[in-house]
Amino acid sequence: MRARTEGLQTAEPVGVLVVEDDATIRRAVQLALERYGYRVDVAADGLSGLEAFRAGAHDLLILDVMLPELDGIGLCRRIREESSVPVLMMSARGDALDVVAGLEAGADDYVIKPVDTAVMVARIRALLRRATFRPAASPPPEAPDHVLAFGDLTVDTLGMEVRRAGETVSLTPTELRLLLEFAAAPGSVLDRRRLLRDVWDYGWEGDTRVVDLCVLRLRKKIGSGRIETVRGFGYKLVRG
Repeated sequence: MRARTEGLQTAEPVGVLVVEDDATIRRAVQLALERYGYRVDVAADGLSGLEAFRAGAHDLLILDVMLPELDGIGLCRRIREESSVPVLMMSARGDALDVVAGLEAGADDYVIKPVDTAVMVARIRALLRRATFRPAASPPPEAPDHVLAFGDLTVDTLGMEVRRAGETVSLTPTELRLLLEFAAAPGSVLDRRRLLRDVWDYGWEGDTRVVDLCVLRLRKKIGSGRIETVRGFGYKLVRG
């Protein structure tokens, strides 16, 4: 994925791949995003979407859950085996199982059809900000060393690298932002609403399931005991 900051002039527009089997919805989403200046490619089924993803350079993917050939959940899993590109899922029903399955497969966020264009663009912008996030060039003088250690887990806040027992841990941009929030306040309980605001960049009430599922994915990568659940309050990163 090409790193760029949205809103600045770049050599080419942000590339979005939309995989949606309904021709009317696919065209409507394409036109709406193009009006906002995005470069949009489309595919009508999961296998074609996988081919388009592999053939082109895209900064963000929008995947429908219900797709022929290869459904959106399976497509998201295949993509996550190859890339950490931001993924936004679309669900026609808004069914809880669809949402959970998409997030468990590695999606960063979701929207419900019929899609509100303003909501979709806001989610896209938030995802791109997370994907292009970089810390300051150097920590302030009063700040601790930029390589933080929590047991066998190390987080390099400048190099944006995470290692567990010396091995590199591959995280999506959302997972990395979430870990950085925890690492900035080890031992402190962070509630879901705060994480929605600071990691997902929601300026309104969002669905806390995205937090819970992302924490679950993060635990699998950095160790199940590294992030504790504080029932009724939120989560905290274990110091030792």
